[in-house]
Amino acid sequence: MAGSGCGLGQTASLENRHVMAKPQQLDALTGARGLAAWYVVFYHIRDAFGPEVPDELISFFSKGYLAVDLFFILSGFVMWLNYGAKFERDGLRAAPEFLWRRLARIYPLHLFILAAMAVFAALALATGRYDGARYPLAELPLHVLLIQNWGFTGALTWNDPAWSISTEFAAYLMLPFAACGLVRWKRGVAVNLAIIALLCITLAFVLRSRGALTLGDGISENGLIRCLFQFLIGTLICAIWQQASVLQDRSLMIFAALVIAVTASGWAIGGLSEMAAAPALFAAIVYVLAQTSRWAGNPLSTRIAVHFGDISYSTYLVHFFAWILFKLLFVSDPTTVSLPLMVGFATLTYAASEILYRVIEKPGRTWMQSHKPSALMSVRRVEHEGVRR
Repeated sequence: MAGSGCGLGQTASLENRHVMAKPQQLDALTGARGLAAWYVVFYHIRDAFGPEVPDELISFFSKGYLAVDLFFILSGFVMWLNYGAKFERDGLRAAPEFLWRRLARIYPLHLFILAAMAVFAALALATGRYDGARYPLAELPLHVLLIQNWGFTGALTWNDPAWSISTEFAAYLMLPFAACGLVRWKRGVAVNLAIIALLCITLAFVLRSRGALTLGDGISENGLIRCLFQFLIGTLICAIWQQASVLQDRSLMIFAALVIAVTASGWAIGGLSEMAAAPALFAAIVYVLAQTSRWAGNPLSTRIAVHFGDISYSTYLVHFFAWILFKLLFVSDPTTVSLPLMVGFATLTYAASEILYRVIEKPGRTWMQSHKPSALMSVRRVEHEGVRR
């Protein structure tokens, strides 16, 4: 019964077919997303810090690209949390509405930032300062279609952080088909854990065979693989968390803590490759965060942490372009930026995130969700009529 929805010709009950569950939110995961977004911000500006910032902190910031891997696993977890049951009930029929909702979530802000950068590039062209390698006009349609990191280009261009949005869009397209396989194949916790371990090992092997030494190497060539593997890991972690919640099994918390300890220490002393250890570590962390999200005193579940998580997509997409503009306007030596100027940039980035979230991201999402394509509305009308009959 649970997996029967993946056939295109199946009939579901009225409440199962037409009621989209309200999105669930585990506050600690939202708070973690806010921290991860700012880790990426500091990663991109790390080389400009002056001597006031210790080398050890710069070294820590240099690993900020790994926050994107945490994003991928978090995204897979949240997608399965909110849409897994829908795919289980309705199968591929749930795909159009799911994809439109996800597009409504990511596209308005992406398009706005891209348009702003296009205006900037046009101004640079008019003043003789145009950088064709950084803003190639021929690649702009790929960015508009969100397929720029699907293997069509050899380098990151335009808004660099949007590469991960491009690969997540591919993961959204994959999920309906993967979901049908997942719900048809009944798996226990042990099997899910084994699949996650296999995915971590396989990802490391594939990336190493392609010449990568870290997860951040060769983003244009390896970013899509990196995303799809870890997005799938996130969905499996959510399935495990749901199974443990139903069974009220607390032993998995101990296991997750053990995985965190082993992978972190093994990675630190060099016994484990980053490409295998980081996904396993982040998967265990996401599980622990989900389990402890409602615990009193969890710092990632506080109102301020959740707020930073809510605006994290705006932070993530705007900071790279904001840094370009900030250096042009306020920085004379981009290799050594004073600490007060860095604080000013962080403040402006936060302010821009707030404004974009309230003015572009949320209204754009609401508008798109209320203006579904006519084809999607026709599908829903046909389903309603079929149930009434």
